[in-house]
Amino acid sequence: MRPPVASLVVLLLVVAALTVIGLDGIHAARMPQAVSDGEQQIAADTALSVRTAIDVEASTVRRTAQAYPATSTSTPATALKGLTSARKGVLGSALLDPRTGKLLAAGGKSVPLGGLDVAKTTSGHGAVPPRLVTSGGMRQLLYFARVTLPAQQEDANQDQNQVPDRADRQWLLVVSEALPALTTYGDGRTAEVLDASGRALATTAHGTASPAAADRGLPAEAARAAHGSGQDTDASGSLLGASTRSRSTVAGWAQVASATGSGDTDDLGLVVLTSRAVPATTTGADYSGFALGAAGALAGVAALLGLALHFSVQQPLLRLYLSAGRLARGATEEGPTAWQELSRPVPVHGFGELARIGRSLESLRLQLLGESGPQEFPARRGPGYRALAVVGVLVVACWAVPMIFLLNRADTATAVPAPVLAAQQTRTEIATNRIRQSLDQSYTDLSDAAASLPGRSRAAQSEVLQHALADHKQYRSLYLLDRSGDITLRVGDTPLRTLVHVPRGGGITTVNTSGRIPAIAAYAQVGAVRGKSPAAGVVLFGEIDVNALNSILSRPKLGSVWVTDGDDKVLAASVGYRAFQSLPDSGLTRLARATQGAPGTAGTATSAVLRTSSGPSVDAAAPLAQSGPTARLGWHVVTAEPAAALQIPAVQAEQRTMLAGILGLTLGAACLGWLHVVVIRPLRSVAVLIERLAGGDRRTVLHPVNHDEIGSVTRSLELMRQALAERDRVARSGHAAGPSRSVRENTFQR
Repeated sequence: MRPPVASLVVLLLVVAALTVIGLDGIHAARMPQAVSDGEQQIAADTALSVRTAIDVEASTVRRTAQAYPATSTSTPATALKGLTSARKGVLGSALLDPRTGKLLAAGGKSVPLGGLDVAKTTSGHGAVPPRLVTSGGMRQLLYFARVTLPAQQEDANQDQNQVPDRADRQWLLVVSEALPALTTYGDGRTAEVLDASGRALATTAHGTASPAAADRGLPAEAARAAHGSGQDTDASGSLLGASTRSRSTVAGWAQVASATGSGDTDDLGLVVLTSRAVPATTTGADYSGFALGAAGALAGVAALLGLALHFSVQQPLLRLYLSAGRLARGATEEGPTAWQELSRPVPVHGFGELARIGRSLESLRLQLLGESGPQEFPARRGPGYRALAVVGVLVVACWAVPMIFLLNRADTATAVPAPVLAAQQTRTEIATNRIRQSLDQSYTDLSDAAASLPGRSRAAQSEVLQHALADHKQYRSLYLLDRSGDITLRVGDTPLRTLVHVPRGGGITTVNTSGRIPAIAAYAQVGAVRGKSPAAGVVLFGEIDVNALNSILSRPKLGSVWVTDGDDKVLAASVGYRAFQSLPDSGLTRLARATQGAPGTAGTATSAVLRTSSGPSVDAAAPLAQSGPTARLGWHVVTAEPAAALQIPAVQAEQRTMLAGILGLTLGAACLGWLHVVVIRPLRSVAVLIERLAGGDRRTVLHPVNHDEIGSVTRSLELMRQALAERDRVARSGHAAGPSRSVRENTFQR
């Protein structure tokens, strides 16, 4: 009896203490932590975009050098022209001898090679990472790639005794380019790329930046913070800048370095700094008074239930346990002791099952004394201790239900600060830009492959497609279509397409509308060369692995991300989804449709705080592209982050209040359920058995189930049953014996 009651009181007091600790620790600062965290994540997303641009450019330079059809007679000048003529954005280029560092050919602006140890740079066998250099006061990036040429053919007139150098030759291609252009989102936000010393290498702003955001000390502070991060190459953080009476500057910084393993940007020391002036929060939030009141109420409930169970169940049960033991001793012993045990009436305490057991014990006492016979008890009874347990649960629920559903409810319209909502929209636009760049790059890569197909034999075309599939991991299948839409050449996995069409031009499209996996494909036209064999197909399709898109959607604290088509059907997502399903909430669908602008326009990003079953959700949507091969698709990117995952005081208070209510109700119901299982239900069984015994049932053997108070009562009842059964057997045989006679004789003697 004691463990469930003690556990109920102790656990409810623990929940009361947790309520005080959880709610008293919520404070509304002048700058909410959620705003600083949002700016930190914006800086991290921007740094990821810069890192991706540098990685893609470095890979493109290497791939171009690897694919260059060099011959043994190629000259440096011809090779350099062939390597860089089709590339845009190249400031300057050079070919060097990797062993001596000698300049073999140069093009465009002069490449700043001062201080570059070519032999040391190319000493390893892996790819040479980019370098950050200064030329004319402007910082540039140098990209490197090895160009391999076949060995020179042996001269027929050469002295046969002279051993020619048949090893493949290598040149080092060096390309200088400007830093990748920064794209800034969010009105009033400034973004900068800093070097290791905190010097700004590139700066962009969106809209009109507030004077308060122009804090000259932030770049140096961000550089120091990045330097202090040590070996954490994916480090990021937030800073607070200048403040006025109504606005404060919040900044975020992030390193432009590889998050996993070694990357091309690890040694550059670049840091992205974003900053924006936001309105300062002036409304305070103090939940300490509420926490103390709620905890005090729960402590009162715990004390009330503990006392009620102690006086209505525990004490009567202990008295009943002692009375049953006393009657059992009186039924099994002889002499004056037996009379003394049986002479005292059994007190009837409590109600319900304990009262029934007490009345039955009193009847058994009289039967043992021979003063009465079996007694039938009425079948109709009042409420029992099960009703007491239900009342206890209801009492706990009276405290818990308001905590779960009514108190400290966050207002959807005002709970989430406007800067947090703006940060979610900004991050959604950055994610949209990242997806658009990935799809545009897929189209560009496919166009390059399509441009190399005309005039080649079928075997040569197959080889080109094999190389393209190996170089570009985002493709799962490449295939050529003829004018009727039939596949004439394929490499990779079996196509997922179910729509058979031969489109004009090039771009991005979907080639199925149902199935288990969405099929997103890039396509480009394959030209014909006059005087040569016709191409095996007229359109080259490249089905993009949807997992490649899914992998770039997930970002910390951005929540769930979906890519939807023009009909708001899901094509890719950062969470589990079913192909072409609708968005999980109708509010998200309305938000996606709200981004649509006037006919013929791409629309604009939008955001809102929506109420869900689990609380407020910070959601945003943005059109995929305003230009390029994906502009006419009408696709959207939709994000949803539960406000509970953000450090917003009002939402934290709501969640912790609900958690306290759920804990209190769960633990209270569990302890009272435990009491029902180990005490109340066995009491109901014992009450039925003892009433049968008092009614004359001497044949049913009473087996104790548990080794507790109720088990001891059951054992005592079994001893009384055996004594009564023996007396009845002797009475039927005509002999006067048994405990009742002994007791009466002792009475006369006294």
